[in-house]
Amino acid sequence: MKKQLRILAAALAGALLSAALFGCAPAGTSQSLPQPSAAPQTPLPEPEQTAAPQSAAPQQAELSQTVAERLAGMTLREKIGQMFFVRPDALDPAQEQEQIDDADADGVTALTDAMSAVLADYPVGGVVMFGKNITDPQQLADFTGQLHAAMDTPLLVGIDEEGGAVARLASHPAFDLPRYESAAVAAEGGAQAVRQMYAEIGGYLDSYGVDLDFAPDADVNTNPDNPVIGTRAFSSDPQTAAEMVAAAVEGFADTGVLCCVKHYPGHGDTAEDSHKSLAVTHKTWQELAACELLPFRAGIEAGADLVMAGHIAAPQVTGGDMPASLSPQLMGMLRSELGYTGAIVTDSLAMEGVTGLYSAGEAAVLAVQAGADILLMPAGLAQAFDAVAAAVEDGTIPESRIDESAARVLALKEKRGLI
Repeated sequence: MKKQLRILAAALAGALLSAALFGCAPAGTSQSLPQPSAAPQTPLPEPEQTAAPQSAAPQQAELSQTVAERLAGMTLREKIGQMFFVRPDALDPAQEQEQIDDADADGVTALTDAMSAVLADYPVGGVVMFGKNITDPQQLADFTGQLHAAMDTPLLVGIDEEGGAVARLASHPAFDLPRYESAAVAAEGGAQAVRQMYAEIGGYLDSYGVDLDFAPDADVNTNPDNPVIGTRAFSSDPQTAAEMVAAAVEGFADTGVLCCVKHYPGHGDTAEDSHKSLAVTHKTWQELAACELLPFRAGIEAGADLVMAGHIAAPQVTGGDMPASLSPQLMGMLRSELGYTGAIVTDSLAMEGVTGLYSAGEAAVLAVQAGADILLMPAGLAQAFDAVAAAVEDGTIPESRIDESAARVLALKEKRGLI
């Protein structure tokens, strides 16, 4: 912990000068945002052709023997599948996409033969549980067990359990679990209280067979008009948020449950909800580095297992309106400037911040080209999966790009003890 504090202190001290110059207030918006262009008819260039990092990207960690052997034994389709994490409902052939995405529609609560047949054709790497997939503690434990046993390479089971407003289990009437008002309230108790909070959350997730929590929120809540972050963030102060994000990551590590810091490059200063439209930050990279990126740096240094790229455009960084989830530049800078070597997951590709601009297949191909390792909940599993497979087969995406991401997902499964 002392080492972490020294690392964090150095990062924060280095940012103070930038903060003095740029501050952490919303950036000016005198320049007009480029309007979204029509969905591209041809793929974007490879990330290394378009990204412009200021330093060389870190190399991926050397593969363990277990991961290397597992990867070598996979077909191309199985490797592509590792990159797709979907709702359980997406495996039900009886459901249309509208029902899959509808929180109030009936959800699947057990693995069926029909779902197993879909898994054989579309061997995804993970599933994400939602409230409609959960009825009670025993059902959840049984369902996660079925999903783990469904494939030779077990599925990772994820959930959104931030604490506060976003808590699939703690807010469920059938579960008697600790309930937290919000991340911001937890932060009032300091880093130790936050670490304890997320150790408790990770502990009960582990007991139900959940492997991955898409938490903590690493945003800095600087825009009072932000419609989606608010008290999901720990603080409006970047230094406080950074300290709490590191503590949350350490809390998850205490339990063995994987965690994810989100929403890179920062959703707290946007005025849009990316569930409904493309969100935009008008800050330069230097301004982001002095504020929004501090919690991400802290989370990465603390050992975060994943970083989620949001549907957030940064036109003052990239010169365009491509969201981070599909941007070679922003993903390249996550690796080169923040030194991140782990798995990058997109935010849900069924959100209107993406579906309003791209088809399911186009978004999936763009995300892979940009450097995403996990394509989260595309708006059409078959369309997205088949588009990526076709892009590899015709040479648009090199198979080595797929291998790189599949290895990162397998490494997560090894860390969790699934392989």
